[in-house]
Amino acid sequence: MQIGFVSALLDGWSFEEVIDVAHAQGFSCVEVACWPVGAADRRYAGVTHIDVTSLDDTRIADIKARCHEQGVAISSLGFYPNTMTADNDARQAVITHLHQVIDASAALDVNLVTTFIGRDQNRNVDENLAMVPQIWQPIMAHAESVGVRVAIENCPMLFGADQWPGGQNLFTTPTLWRRIFELVGSNNLGLNFDPSHFVWQMMDYIRPIYEFKDRLFHVHFKDIHLDRYRLDQVGTMAYPLDFMSPKLPGHGDIDWGAFISALDDVGYDGPACIEVEDRAYETSRQRMIDSLALSKRYIDNFLG
Repeated sequence: MQIGFVSALLDGWSFEEVIDVAHAQGFSCVEVACWPVGAADRRYAGVTHIDVTSLDDTRIADIKARCHEQGVAISSLGFYPNTMTADNDARQAVITHLHQVIDASAALDVNLVTTFIGRDQNRNVDENLAMVPQIWQPIMAHAESVGVRVAIENCPMLFGADQWPGGQNLFTTPTLWRRIFELVGSNNLGLNFDPSHFVWQMMDYIRPIYEFKDRLFHVHFKDIHLDRYRLDQVGTMAYPLDFMSPKLPGHGDIDWGAFISALDDVGYDGPACIEVEDRAYETSRQRMIDSLALSKRYIDNFLG
């Protein structure tokens, strides 16, 4: 596996600084955040380490040169909007930008984009599934035309009141993965698997690795702590952030030995990027770097 990290943690740092950090910490790749330049509407969104709207031949050459010099690859270009939002203007804006991210991924010879399927949070599952082919078949036709694969993360995007009741990403369970793969009908559509989202949904995060091994394009290493006392007080129908919190790998409830062993079993040798969303490590630049170093040191224990 190629061990990296998700660059969204380093908001405000330049692309060059991100690659330098990766090199200094011994990472082999980085998932690079490519949001539109501007204000974010939520944490870890709005981070722009490569501005795909101004990418020209000179900038492409500079990015490739920096990666080559430091021995750090780009695992994917990351952009995680809601492509199925009920707001048609917002939907078209994010789809337009997603096309630009796909084109940039091809131009940089990365050939992978990590994102969400999206969801109209006020419609039920069947109504959302009916929207999937209309929105995603054209996106994937464009991705196929430039040789880019798209990996969808399994985060429900359902954490607080603003995302209630249905969440903002339909791609949440194996049942829905199968259905969406069938509806879109593209072998270039796959999975960016983050086991932490299955922990708080009380789901098995090991077995899907075996069933979906051929669709496993990218992996996130993020841990999560389920507060059983809080869960007993508020129940599973509460906002998830009322009973769980993201943690560094090894600081939460995931059995990383079992998870990485399963990845080894299926021969996964692609990118596995540490995703830090642990508030305890966001107080300073040094703490952010510490979080990456601690996470990598822990994960390295399970790698041959």
